Amino acid sequence: MEKQVNKLNNITGKKVSIKLIIILLFYFCSLNIYSQVEDFISGKEYILDSISIKGLKNFSDQTVISYSGLKLGQKIFLPGEETGLIIKKLWKLELFSDINFYATRVEGNKISIEIEIKELPTLSNVKIQGIKKNKIQSIKDDTNLKPGKKLSESFLTNTKNYIISKYQKEGYLNTKVYLDTKPDSIGNNRFNLLINIDRGNRVKINSFEFEGNEKIKSYRLRKKMKNTKLKNVLRFWKKSKFIEEDYLDDLEKIIDYYKEKGYRDARILSDTVIVNRNNTLKIKMDLEEGNQYRFGDIKFLGNSAYTDNQLQRVLGINKGEVYNGVLLRKRIADETKPDGEDITNLYQNNGYLFSNINAVEVSAENDTINFEIRVTEGKLANFNKISVAGNERTNDHVIYRELRTKPGELYSKDKVVRTVRELGQLGFFDAENIKPDFKNVNPNEGTVDIEFGLEETSGSQIELQGGYGGGGFIGTLGLSFGNFSMRNLFNKEAYTPIPAGDGQSLSLRLQASQFYTTTSFSFSEPWLGGRQPVQLSTSLSRTTQYRYDYFTGRADKSQFFEISSISFGLARRLRAPDDYFTLSQSISYQYYNLNNYYTGLFTFGDGESNNIAYTIALSRNNTYTNPVFPLGGSTFTISAKFTPPFSLISGKDYSNLGELKEFQTVINGVPVPDNALIDQEKFKWLEFYKIKFSGAWYTNIFDKLVLKTQADFGFLGTYNKDRGEIPFERFYLGGDGMMNYSLDGRENIALRGYENQSLSSNNGSLLYNKFTFELRYPISLKPAASIYALSFLESGKGYDNFKDFNPFNSKRSGGFGVRIFMPAFGLLGIDFGYGFDNPNDLITSPNGWETHFIIGQQF
Repeated sequence: MEKQVNKLNNITGKKVSIKLIIILLFYFCSLNIYSQVEDFISGKEYILDSISIKGLKNFSDQTVISYSGLKLGQKIFLPGEETGLIIKKLWKLELFSDINFYATRVEGNKISIEIEIKELPTLSNVKIQGIKKNKIQSIKDDTNLKPGKKLSESFLTNTKNYIISKYQKEGYLNTKVYLDTKPDSIGNNRFNLLINIDRGNRVKINSFEFEGNEKIKSYRLRKKMKNTKLKNVLRFWKKSKFIEEDYLDDLEKIIDYYKEKGYRDARILSDTVIVNRNNTLKIKMDLEEGNQYRFGDIKFLGNSAYTDNQLQRVLGINKGEVYNGVLLRKRIADETKPDGEDITNLYQNNGYLFSNINAVEVSAENDTINFEIRVTEGKLANFNKISVAGNERTNDHVIYRELRTKPGELYSKDKVVRTVRELGQLGFFDAENIKPDFKNVNPNEGTVDIEFGLEETSGSQIELQGGYGGGGFIGTLGLSFGNFSMRNLFNKEAYTPIPAGDGQSLSLRLQASQFYTTTSFSFSEPWLGGRQPVQLSTSLSRTTQYRYDYFTGRADKSQFFEISSISFGLARRLRAPDDYFTLSQSISYQYYNLNNYYTGLFTFGDGESNNIAYTIALSRNNTYTNPVFPLGGSTFTISAKFTPPFSLISGKDYSNLGELKEFQTVINGVPVPDNALIDQEKFKWLEFYKIKFSGAWYTNIFDKLVLKTQADFGFLGTYNKDRGEIPFERFYLGGDGMMNYSLDGRENIALRGYENQSLSSNNGSLLYNKFTFELRYPISLKPAASIYALSFLESGKGYDNFKDFNPFNSKRSGGFGVRIFMPAFGLLGIDFGYGFDNPNDLITSPNGWETHFIIGQQF
């Protein structure tokens, strides 16, 4: 037994000795390692010896190293800010879910680094359930759900929140969205995403209850809630839905309405939204109206640039008038109108960029409120640097010549607004997204830099269509380039796909059917010489129309009517009465050639006519920025077209042409006048004058609802009654105004609700009038496609002489339609018009419904 114990002791002693030796060896060997670790913890500059990446599946090591910015041999201080910056760089890529940074080996001043990365899963496929198929793609586009997208937690959360918000804005307050990700069978960290959308039922508003409103009736308050409506089966244009943001905005409108009526202290004590059992809402509001106030004394303080009387005229509010807080706010600064006539704009349009105007209540006695309009004028400001950004195709000089803001000039808000309008009217940029960015605003030096941000749209259009009209198939090919560059026509490098950027217009068009062909070319340069806004335009066209053969139903090419024309014009922007006016002048020549072409319109079917005319027009256009959908402003044109008085020059007596032998034929031995020869002589050189007027006014009612009112008038007269009215240049009223296959020199005037040309006599009208009222509301004003809906009332008629002219006896119509403007194809649309009257005055029944397709034309 003792031997065994001694043996155990010997063995134990050996173990202790070995352990001690190991501890001592480790201690002495680690002294150097410890000193290195101590250096690493306290921070030291190292040379990067090696970099390794761990955890990658879809990326190469070198890709991550490149993104991190690390390079072998570079000096790096560890620990330090550099590691944090490297990790931030990699996080910003939004490709990884976890990033760790390790020092794996330290030898002297050399260090090896390992970056451990966990990649985000990649979207392989997405499936959306619970909504209509035609709605799925829009959600994918809006949320960027595309294969290859990294599925981060924030991305999935944002996608879910977006879908919920989208349907809540449509009134589906109980919308629920479920996201489920599952690994794809192909592996490689790819996942499929299933989105299940449960919209529930749309939550409608069943009732409004107002309490405390004694001065203003409840139905008037309900009308002020423009976005929060009661459910009503008869109101299809505004659905009943509850959107919190719109609801809060409507609450402000109620308070504003009280302020407009003088109730300054009106407030909503409480509002409660109650969910009914039938999934509808009841809204209860408790109001406190307060007393009605009036304006008292209004004093101006701090004004030196303008007198009290000048400011009072702009303010337009007098002592004793019913208090209107909304009106007072707009007269100080109308935020809804950039060019409004208010005191703030009065100062800012005259250099006082840093001005500040506040209306302060100084006392309220009984029902009267006294105000002080406190003005801080500040230092006068000047434009410093003016620049543009975003134009890739349009050359700078085309933009800069339209700018009303010039470096060194006194600051004017009106000039900034006008510049935005001019750039939008060019048609080369998205008019809804022209943003003036104020930079380097320096009140001490009195300077401001402005950069106009632009988004280019296509200025070219292509027209390629086929259709049935005029008794046969019609094919059309048209090319219109709105931002053309003629000087680069022979520069191959400038074709992208056409030479563009100089703001010129070039149009080519070919249209043909078995009954006619027409070709045309036009070109315009808006700044002739590049120094002044003088537009040069020229056009060439040729049309040939063939007679219809009633026996064969086809065109008889042996009977035709040709018109060849050429014109040159100059248009100059005026400075007086203001620079919205344009004076244009043109000279045109038309050659009419009839070959065996006998119709009811012409008394001669063989022969020719010539038409040389001078046209002068005065126009004014101050419509707001977007030329496709103006929110305000007006445009009008009055023009006069004259031919030389050939009968006065020649001195020929046209009343006795029938008695001359050269214009007589013999029938049964009796000489009779040949009317065809007489008319051919009368109209060999056309002699007439033509007066036209067209005016349109755009009124913004609220939001973007616009009322367009338009009036049109035309008159065709003659100098010499013995020559008679010419058979060309007449007005044909009714329909869509697109019967271009009638190529006898007529002018087609659209009036919806009636058949084409049905409101004029067979030979055309010598004068006409037309009136239009049109309500427009935009559905989308995006650059890719501007879409707006409209409803209209119209009236008009064509007359053969002034004796019958009666604008109060016009033919009336009404209806609705839609317009789509796409930069590549121009304006397209459809109208449904109902004619309340009959084109035949002897028939009392209405004309009824007509459908009109609109291509490249605006009413």
